[in-house]
Amino acid sequence: MTKQVYVGMSADIIHPGHLNIINVAQKLGDVIIGLLTDEAIASYKRLPFMTFEQRKLIIENLRGVSKVVPQNTLDYVPNLRMLKPDFVVHGDDWKTGVQAETRQRVIDALKEWGGELVEPAYTAGVSSTQLIQAKRQFGTTPEIRRSLFRRQLEAKTIVRVIESHNGLTGLIAENASVEVGNSTREFDALWISSLTDSTSKGKPDTGLVDLTSRLQTVEEILEITTKPIIFDGDNGGETEHFAHMVRSLERLGLSAVVIEDKTGLKRNSLFGTDVDQTQDSIEAFCDKIRRGKQAQITNDFSIIARIESLILDKGVEDALQRAKAYTGAGADAILIHSKDKDTSQLFKFCQTYNTYENHAPLVLVPSAYPQMTEDEIYKMGGRVVIYANQLLRSAYPSMVKTAELILQNGRALEAEEMCMPIKQIINLIPGEK
Repeated sequence: MTKQVYVGMSADIIHPGHLNIINVAQKLGDVIIGLLTDEAIASYKRLPFMTFEQRKLIIENLRGVSKVVPQNTLDYVPNLRMLKPDFVVHGDDWKTGVQAETRQRVIDALKEWGGELVEPAYTAGVSSTQLIQAKRQFGTTPEIRRSLFRRQLEAKTIVRVIESHNGLTGLIAENASVEVGNSTREFDALWISSLTDSTSKGKPDTGLVDLTSRLQTVEEILEITTKPIIFDGDNGGETEHFAHMVRSLERLGLSAVVIEDKTGLKRNSLFGTDVDQTQDSIEAFCDKIRRGKQAQITNDFSIIARIESLILDKGVEDALQRAKAYTGAGADAILIHSKDKDTSQLFKFCQTYNTYENHAPLVLVPSAYPQMTEDEIYKMGGRVVIYANQLLRSAYPSMVKTAELILQNGRALEAEEMCMPIKQIINLIPGEK
């Protein structure tokens, strides 16, 4: 009887190292590839460029592969106990580091039926991570970028978004990455904020910066990033104009637009009832959502309805009524906005909203309640968290302090400790050399 050989792979980018592993495995028996699902990969690093079905199609057509099965977790054990293979083949690069625990679990599971772990030497000079970094330099296409946000919602427990208001902050959002435990944590998407875009131009956040000007900012960021982009569309303008906005954003490759249910002159929501702000009628806002959905060309683009009831002291019941109506009108997600550090009303809304049948994903913006963690947001039912203005808010005080130090001392020396080295800034942007 032919022996079975199990090989676990992400296979987002196939390189000689993968082929070497399959070649070794083929000599031992029939090769079964445990292909990590999008959910499994997204649990510890960036969502793969290709979908599971695309990766599966490629692996199925590699010489030496007998069968492909989904591996739904990073842990091999569930699949191993189901298949009971004679061998598991994996490169020897997982003996130390974050994968050492996974390796030990494989060894322990194989002992249950007398299986064996085979570890060929790691193929030197080839790194999936390096190849992915190189791929970023080539950029992406509007079609690929636009579809990523919906894929992230399907694969990740929570989608992490940060604001970007120019090319430099786009690079920061694109490349920021930290190791937390056994996983790599990065931002999943970019938020083009009306507030930070206007402020960075020295303009008030009253809608003074028009769509044409804001799309110039979008173009800057599109040029040097690959992650999905969510656009702050304020109230979307007149219903007819909103349909045009949707078409423009979709064509450029953006993934979603957020519109708030207010009318009249734009005033920032965090002013609350201190300034005149008028909430749109449910009927009119639903009509705007429907018109926007009708304007879409693809199914990839999303319209996110932002509810201002808590901002305007209309209460939780009003917010819930609107959430039901907006999802019924076709909203792909609901953003519930709050300016209170006390999150009791927010919690009450989320608790009830998540009991609704077929409710749309919930988006939270913790600008006023930064003490809330992503784990807490997820437990409340949040699927997307937007850090809406932190990059601009952190940059401004630093720049002011630097300017003041130069003025106080009549030289730049005292400000140097707040500045990155000149050589570093020269090398910061790809292509400078």
